[in-house]
Parts: sequence; C-alpha cells; structure tokens
Amino acid sequence: MLHLAAPTRADWLVSALDALDLILIDHAHCEKKAASTAVNLIFRYVEAPDLVSALPPLAREELDHFEQVLVLLRSRGIPLRRLEPAPYAARLHAAVRRGEPERLYDTLLCCALIEARSCERMSLLARGLEDRGEAELAAFYRSLLASEARHFSTYVDLCAARAGRAATAARLAELALHEATCLAEPGPELRLHS
Repeated sequence: MLHLAAPTRADWLVSALDALDLILIDHAHCEKKAASTAVNLIFRYVEAPDLVSALPPLAREELDHFEQVLVLLRSRGIPLRRLEPAPYAARLHAAVRRGEPERLYDTLLCCALIEARSCERMSLLARGLEDRGEAELAAFYRSLLASEARHFSTYVDLCAARAGRAATAARLAELALHEATCLAEPGPELRLHS
C-alpha cells in the first residue's frame, strides 16, 4: 500500500526505543517541516487549484501533530531543541528533476514517500513501545497511522491527476528504490528518518 521498496532495518527500532527522547524531539521537527513543505508547495504552485485546496488541511493536520508532540515532550520534561537534520530528505529530494512539470511530480512523490516511511516507522514504534509497557505513547503513534497513510495518498493522487496513474506508478517505483538507498546510508545521528 505504501509503495516502499525496502523495510526499515531491524536495528533502527532498537536504537530508537533506546533514544526515545531524541526520537520525540526529531518527530516534532518532522511534523513542523511537513507542514512547512505543504505551505511552500501552495506558494510555489499557487495557480494549481487542486494543490491550493488539498494542501491547507494537510498542513493544518501536520501542525496539529506538531502540537501533540510538543504536549508529549512537556509531559515527559523533555525540552524541544534544535537538531541537526538527518540527510535523508536532502538525499531523497536530490532525485527530483529540475524542469517543470517533472519537478512538481517528483516533489509530490518524494513527499508521499516521506509520509509512507513515517507511517511505517510509527507503526514499528507503536509495537515496540507497547512491548516496553509504554501504552500511552504506543497509542499516540497508532493514532497517527491513518493520517500518515492519507497524506501519502493525497500526494500520490495530486501527482496522478497531472501525470496519469501509469506514469505516476512508474516514477513512484523509481523514487521508492532511490528512497531505499537513502536509508541504506544512515546519517551520523539517529533520527525518525535515518
């Protein structure tokens, strides 16, 4: 369903559960960045009515998730702080073609893959947290899965409306392979997408 070319490495979950404070801080930054990306697409493609109507609710939902993670951080006494971003998104977006409309197609599909990977990782976290007796946090991550999957579909559908289903599926498969190679080279620090 999420069109990922490779699953997350088994060691990622173990590391993430052992550094949960760091993962929660990074998660907050990821939600903020996801909202910003949706808004930036509206600014860049303001003449595209489907983007202008589909992306504001998505951005609001991402900001709502950001606020929910902030509440979790406060309840755990974890201060939000700057983190060096993982190289994942920059590596993924390096495959975006430069000319239009291909740039838009690839950007939408890269956004979709980031949402797909978030969904997969949050599902892993939910199961791992449940096993560690963190039922409340596990429930929080489970509660995000439907929206992450919906965001994936929104980005794919926006691309397919322009490029067609077959071309979108073919390019999504290419970019999914690229996304898997981006994760095969983990960054220097643990992140939600590392």
